[in-house]
Amino acid sequence: MSAPATTPPANPSPEDPKDTLLRYLARERAALLGKAEGLSEHDVRRPLTRTGTNLLGLLKHVASVQVGYLCETFGGTHDLAMPWFDGEDMEVNADMWATADESREEILELFRRSSEISDETVAGLDLDARGEVPWWPPERRVVTLHQILVHMLDEMAHHAGHADIVRELVDGAAGNGRGDLPEQSDAEWTAYRQRVEDAAVEAARRAGESV
Repeated sequence: MSAPATTPPANPSPEDPKDTLLRYLARERAALLGKAEGLSEHDVRRPLTRTGTNLLGLLKHVASVQVGYLCETFGGTHDLAMPWFDGEDMEVNADMWATADESREEILELFRRSSEISDETVAGLDLDARGEVPWWPPERRVVTLHQILVHMLDEMAHHAGHADIVRELVDGAAGNGRGDLPEQSDAEWTAYRQRVEDAAVEAARRAGESV
């Protein structure tokens, strides 16, 4: 007796490409925002690298540029004040750190509002919609929404990675909460780090380098 015929399960409908890009963009936004939670005013602002990378500054920077790429590029307007971009005599990297006069709440609200404004603009456009990025070289200024969404996702993920490292330097908190790090105790991480260090020292020794 032959086995009864079975109907294969229907494949789920593929997600709309724009929805996919926006879903990943929202995930990286949330990851970046989460790295600034639960910290003191000093820790959320203090520079942890030679080039001054800091958590609140990363949020300020991304909030500033995403509304440019995802709103202004496609003819959208907004009422967000970003004086650090005004004038030719502005300090270099003024968008990458928060002054003592700029509150954490103001920066977080800027991030949320710029996200909302950007998403509202994107919602009304097709992926092949054309825009212009005036601060790019002339030969590259004309772009599509698809291109800019990929660019902005790259930008957001890039800085979310920075934030992950900076937060670990602040208080040891690491990972994105989605299983990217194995579950290990402090002692296990210490032993793991030592194995990595030992391997680096041994490789340097074999290369004739002094450590």
